[in-house]
Amino acid sequence: MSNVAVVGAQWGDEGKGKIVDWLSERADVVVRFQGGHNAGHTLVINGVTYKLSLLPSGVVRGKPSFIGNGVVVDPWALLDEIGRVSKQGIVITPDLLALADNASLILPLHRDLDQLRENASEAGKIGTTGRGIGPAYEDKVARRAIRVCDLDDLAALDDKIERLLTHHNALRRGLGVAEIDGRGLKDELLAIKDKVLPFAKPVWQELDRLVRHENKRLLFEGAQGAMLDVDHGTYPFVTSSNTVSGQAAAGTGLGPSAVGFVLGIAKAYTTRVGAGPFPTELFDDTGEYLTDRGREFGVVTGRRRRCGWFDAVAVRQALKTGGVKGIAMTKLDILDGMPEIKVCVAYDLNGERIERLPASMSGQAGVKPIYETIEGWSQSTYGARSWAQLPANAIKYVRRIEELTETPVALLSTSPEREDTILVQDPFAA
Repeated sequence: MSNVAVVGAQWGDEGKGKIVDWLSERADVVVRFQGGHNAGHTLVINGVTYKLSLLPSGVVRGKPSFIGNGVVVDPWALLDEIGRVSKQGIVITPDLLALADNASLILPLHRDLDQLRENASEAGKIGTTGRGIGPAYEDKVARRAIRVCDLDDLAALDDKIERLLTHHNALRRGLGVAEIDGRGLKDELLAIKDKVLPFAKPVWQELDRLVRHENKRLLFEGAQGAMLDVDHGTYPFVTSSNTVSGQAAAGTGLGPSAVGFVLGIAKAYTTRVGAGPFPTELFDDTGEYLTDRGREFGVVTGRRRRCGWFDAVAVRQALKTGGVKGIAMTKLDILDGMPEIKVCVAYDLNGERIERLPASMSGQAGVKPIYETIEGWSQSTYGARSWAQLPANAIKYVRRIEELTETPVALLSTSPEREDTILVQDPFAA
């Protein structure tokens, strides 16, 4: 049986939470491998809605869950989320959750810097969540981050804080805000260390043992989407980490061979939160219809998601850069009742037909979608659990998406409920 990595194949918000929850029953362990608490997964289980940002989706099912070293962790946000989920009856203990001891921390100064930069220039807005993820990754690659293990290394913590503040206080002076006192920051960290450290483990070693010696099946849980990848996405309107499946290896400490089957999640249409290019965005009544019917509001930000037709060009590119072997299509039911549905099959850029999203910022902003129109269906697909329950035109739509993206559909989701899923290919059996 294979391990499985789940990644978003659009701009995030594709419905990964439900799919990961559905797959977690077949997995032994769930591992989060990148991003921070700027991501949000919604799980609906027996009518109860769970909203997770940092916690791997497996915790709701009682599956051993790991936060890998590729994640940047706001310890205050983590403790708050543990508290919220506990109030819903899910008790999070160190036996259930492990946090990589070499994961970098998001500190209050990172949130400050994120928001100060975003508000400094209207023209330079990226559309970040303002939660400090980008600045935390900056400090990580600049080798000045405070990591989880540093909470248990007080002899070195003072020097690390001093090095960190040498950089941040210079930035704060330039932005006209007060400098940070190192003693105060240390006190904040000391106040939470005894709550965080029980979860800290060498996650790479734990996962190696589970895979190599216990033959456990891993489910790698990604955040955001491939078109937000810092290398392969619509740069600079991207997140601060690699969101493609290759990061599952680096972000957990396991080798590439451990990743296994890669499942790409894609909505039957397209959405995006925040700024940046969106070739198929709709500004008409159809866009409003998709927003309202699909309840397209961000889990983390609450912001309205921009909506548009399915972009087969962008998704195909995302599937190739992510090594995706199968698609999990979500929200097919939202298209019910539409007389016709459009799919972007190519772009027009200055009169030239192209079948990729350009790397340049001006190229991405300049492409115009070339659409193919597909006949819709009047019957409901909501809650369907087999192909036999789907209208013929809905099946034709799915098959056309497979052709255009050059990737088979492995799973089809027809409602937020976990069981309303059509299984075509079991990713764990691939």
